[in-house]
Amino acid sequence: MVREWDPRNASSAEIASLLDTLNAVLATDLPQDPPWRETCLREYLAEVMPGERRISWVAQAEPAADGSPGPILGHVHVLLLGNIGVLEVLVHPSVRRGGLGRDLVLRAARRVYQEGFESIGVEVVGGTPAVAFYESLGFAREYVETRSVLDLSAVAWAELAEMSTGVGAGYHVQFHPGGPPDELIEAYARAKAEIRDVEDGELRPSSYDPQRLRDSLDCLHRRGMKPYIVLALHGQTGEVAGLTEVVVPVQHPTRADQYDTIVVQDHRGYGIDRAIKARMLLELRSTEPQLTEVQTWNAQANETMLKVNAELGYRPDREWCEYSVDVADLVHRLDNSR
Repeated sequence: MVREWDPRNASSAEIASLLDTLNAVLATDLPQDPPWRETCLREYLAEVMPGERRISWVAQAEPAADGSPGPILGHVHVLLLGNIGVLEVLVHPSVRRGGLGRDLVLRAARRVYQEGFESIGVEVVGGTPAVAFYESLGFAREYVETRSVLDLSAVAWAELAEMSTGVGAGYHVQFHPGGPPDELIEAYARAKAEIRDVEDGELRPSSYDPQRLRDSLDCLHRRGMKPYIVLALHGQTGEVAGLTEVVVPVQHPTRADQYDTIVVQDHRGYGIDRAIKARMLLELRSTEPQLTEVQTWNAQANETMLKVNAELGYRPDREWCEYSVDVADLVHRLDNSR
């Protein structure tokens, strides 16, 4: 049975059942990734940025003989933002290849079409069954990144400490748990707006104006994701010359997510990128002692940042791809195949 579902008023049993399916998918497709925890999973699924909406459906097995609800075996949600619907689908490995995934995609695609959006996008992890699944539905690859993972147990901390001090004269490196202080929000947003080390894919837009940045930080906190910021200030102007962001999700607190790392064009060549990323790892070592890994994503053409990551100890893991499809074509194709 597939039905529309709202995590905000779902039962605790439903949240726990969805978590079981999520972890079964991870164990099958990404066995090296840490399992998720139930802590703040409801908030992670429900909270969105201003101006965005998320619509969800679940596929639930028939009730058990004693009348208790059956487990949730599939889940799809679509995040409506800008002019695109961003899709995410989970199907328990035990019921794959039976058409459930296609049915879930069709449910979401019909709603996106009815809402007047023109396209649907999805993040697809290389080396998983999702690649063939989405390509069979007509999705086309638009953007590719490499995910790299740093094993903190293998870090040479003395060398890292030396890297963290290797910034040019005239710059001051600061650590800000929780996000940049309000007095630096505008300068921080200007740095993000001026230039990025990597062009973002369309499905994970960044925030480049002060209010949008405040909203983004607030949303992270509400979803149970703790942001940490390291930035380099230019002493002469007080401007943010470089920044790096890491988020520690309470849903998988042993592996952190590296977000943007940016060095403003006029301040490149002074070792800022390496220094701020090294400083971040040193701070995380003491503030988040349960961390064992940090993962980051970089465009394959971004040789400078890939080199910095390699010096810090990151190792390439998998391709991380963005796919998209015209929503009207997708609905037509899926309806005709039923």
